[in-house]
Amino acid sequence: EGMPQTLSSTSMFTPCGFSPHLHTSKEDEQGGLIFQDGNLTSASLDALIQHLIPTTDYYPEKAYIFTFLLSSRLFIEPHELLSRVCHKCIEQQRLDDPVLDKARIRKFGPKILQLLTEWTETFPYDFQEERMIGHLKDMIHRIAPCDEAYWKKMNQLLQTLNQKLATLNHGQEGIVKISAAVSDKLVAFKSKPPSIQREILSVCSDPYTLAQQLTHVELERLSHIGPEEFVQAFVHKDPLDGTKSCFSEQKKTSNLEAYVKWFNRLCYLVATEICMPAKKKQRAQVIEFFIDVARECFNIGNFNSLMAIISGMNMSPVSRLKKTWSKVKTAKFFILEHQMDPTGNFYNYRTALRGAAHRSLTAHSNREKIVIPFFSLLIKDIYFLNEGCANRLPNGHVNFEKFLELAKQVGEFITWKQVECPFEQDPNIIHYLHTAPIFTEDGLYLASYESESPENQTEKDRWKSLRSTILGKT
Repeated sequence: EGMPQTLSSTSMFTPCGFSPHLHTSKEDEQGGLIFQDGNLTSASLDALIQHLIPTTDYYPEKAYIFTFLLSSRLFIEPHELLSRVCHKCIEQQRLDDPVLDKARIRKFGPKILQLLTEWTETFPYDFQEERMIGHLKDMIHRIAPCDEAYWKKMNQLLQTLNQKLATLNHGQEGIVKISAAVSDKLVAFKSKPPSIQREILSVCSDPYTLAQQLTHVELERLSHIGPEEFVQAFVHKDPLDGTKSCFSEQKKTSNLEAYVKWFNRLCYLVATEICMPAKKKQRAQVIEFFIDVARECFNIGNFNSLMAIISGMNMSPVSRLKKTWSKVKTAKFFILEHQMDPTGNFYNYRTALRGAAHRSLTAHSNREKIVIPFFSLLIKDIYFLNEGCANRLPNGHVNFEKFLELAKQVGEFITWKQVECPFEQDPNIIHYLHTAPIFTEDGLYLASYESESPENQTEKDRWKSLRSTILGKT
């Protein structure tokens, strides 16, 4: 018997209506699960676990599997969940009986294998734990005597999982470690020949190319973020458990944090590149270059790089360079700023994001599929969703309605991060983006004052103190 078909990733995350108000419509209860208008809204943790478990004639919906595996970690650790799933299967399918009911297990086998496959594909990081692999192997030992093919399926599953984890872990090491702001001493370069300091325009003078390379970096970094990191970032103590938070030892959000660091680095890199050149005309040229890069990021659908570039240009050391800005054609910049304006909870950006998401759904090429959201806003949305609703209802039930909304937001992101980058990679530019020296905030201010001298007493005092601390001059 063939395995059940896996749906494509987009159909996996069905959007669902979410409203925090109490519905007036009737509630149905089936096996401890509360439904409203046909949507599962709440249930006890036990009932939800039972609902995940396949039987000879039942298999959970794809969207349910994703939602529950994503959110269950707020209440129970993955290894514990898998252990309970396996024990219930053993009990329900009588896998402990000395003589197994082969016909029955042949109906059940493909379904449990399908569930385990989906789990390993969507949340591979869960299986970095030995205990998880132990449960997989135990399950296969119990059902394989009924059908030789199950061994093959399980070996395939483990091989795919190992490859995926190896790629992810190798990828994490392969990402050039971001160099922190090490380089306030760079200011001294201002008085030296320019050949010492490489600058962005000598590495890449074409804004289209740079926007494409930024998109490479973004997609590469996104590919390592597991969906569970969004939930693990907000793990609180579970009120019913009182004692321990599920992931107290380690939050397991390293890829997410590395991605936020990349955003900050890009802001500072843009600001550094603008404040570095000694001549006003060159600084204006760099600003115009970055405006063009940002525009192209917008066209590509790379909103994260776009926002980092705009943020870099809006940093005070850059925005105070009035004489420089007077040489810049700013109309294009204002259009971009308007797109990313925070007013109305980023209304303009959200509209543009929805447009890009829609284009992505109907895309014919990978190029049209690209959607890279402004990441810190996505995290903030998920944070507010998490803070705004309780994980459990007063009766102790899990608030499943909340988790459907969470799964919708994270699920959309998962679809976007799977897009393959259609642009050719330029290792030289990518290396520069990760390793070019950048100023700290103090360094930026000093470079800025050295470029256009202070306008008031506060700035003069700050300049003086920075010159003495950074350059050792009085």
